[in-house]
Amino acid sequence: MTAVVGSPPLPLPDAIDAYLDYLRVERGLSTATIRAYDSDLRGYVRALQGADWRAGPDTATAYLASLGRPPKPLRPATHRRKAAAIRAFYRFCATEELVETDIASLLDLPRAGRQLPDTLDVAEVEALLDAPDPNDPVGIRDRAFLELLYACGLRVSEALGLDRQDLSLETASVRVIGKGDRERSLPVGDVALAALARYIDEVRPSLLAPGGAAHGKRGGPLFISPHHARMGRMGAWRIIRKAALTAGLHGHVTPHTLRHSFATHLLEGGADLRVVQELLGHASITTTQLYTHLTGERIRQVYARSHPRA
Repeated sequence: MTAVVGSPPLPLPDAIDAYLDYLRVERGLSTATIRAYDSDLRGYVRALQGADWRAGPDTATAYLASLGRPPKPLRPATHRRKAAAIRAFYRFCATEELVETDIASLLDLPRAGRQLPDTLDVAEVEALLDAPDPNDPVGIRDRAFLELLYACGLRVSEALGLDRQDLSLETASVRVIGKGDRERSLPVGDVALAALARYIDEVRPSLLAPGGAAHGKRGGPLFISPHHARMGRMGAWRIIRKAALTAGLHGHVTPHTLRHSFATHLLEGGADLRVVQELLGHASITTTQLYTHLTGERIRQVYARSHPRA
């Protein structure tokens, strides 16, 4: 749909219609995807209020900059998505000679935001792990679950997927199947090991389905619900919420918070980044490097609190 030289400029809404037809017919994109492009681009039309959209990058740049400013700045991911939609639209317009300048090549996408994970300090972790009632069978199970999450930095799905035979009390290790079916063997610390041993000896047999105790000693789910089934995600969330409330932790605490805290505390204690990568089961060191930014921020916070002239 190449424009004819000397033809009157195409209004922006019509150019968007042509682009959406291209996405539908030539690219074969789904209705939902086209609807999202349509929404993002129509927002651009409304904001321009008839301004010249073909003259150069300044119009689009000013619009995109406004999306990131108060009073209602967009979330970084949404901001970046809208910018990508506008740049792709201008790339189409340049190919179809609807604009004289390749505006797309002059538009920068907003940088992807790096959201640092929530973590707890060591005292907060200890308060969380101490929260379950040590005299209640469910509390003994919950304590073992939380201790293992923090001792090994497990994803909640990894912990919930463990079977009894994956944990070796003799070698103080646990066999974990992580993302991409990658297997890793992790050491289990003494405190977590003691909590797990108590749970396995005193509580787990009573949680097993009637008649399944003998099998359960050798295999079956490690963490079991009161309904004699493998504990699920909602059960894990209830455990962490109850423990956080009991410990007086009012921030955003999730099962993943213990994994983040595990990595942060190791790095703050001098652990090698590659070792932490292996323990977490990250395929790429880049993912693990996020925690170096986090520990750097903690260093700055401690400096600001402690230095007399900070």
